[in-house]
Amino acid sequence: MPRGDKSTYTDKQKRKAEHIEEGYEHRGVRKKEAERRAWATVNKESGGGNKSGSGRGVKDTKVAAKKGGRIGGPRGGKAAARRPAASRSAAAKKAAATRKRHSATRSTAAKKAAATRKRNAAARARTATKRSTKKATKRAKKN
Repeated sequence: MPRGDKSTYTDKQKRKAEHIEEGYEHRGVRKKEAERRAWATVNKESGGGNKSGSGRGVKDTKVAAKKGGRIGGPRGGKAAARRPAASRSAAAKKAAATRKRHSATRSTAAKKAAATRKRNAAARARTATKRSTKKATKRAKKN
């Protein structure tokens, strides 16, 4: 089978590639480049041709569909795209500050938890020592 042969692809895969290609062309990508990207996307999602005898049985992924050059992040919708860049930037900075603040809080909490674990371990060790001392004292009294 020569390179570029699409005979092992299902009709659905061919339709999907055509649709993706049209989307790229609509965005201004050259015809040949759009076709290359479309088939790369189909291959990434479905793992190649799915007609019988061409290694069927692998589930499709949606990775390529969730990716893309969208404003407002990979899952950002039209609302994010309508907002001015300054507004998106301010929101991103605010989110980063919140994450930083929470990570500092978490690290303090983690330190407290570690100290508590250390105290509890020491208390268990003291209790174990007392028990072993009591047992030794009882044995000594019996003898």
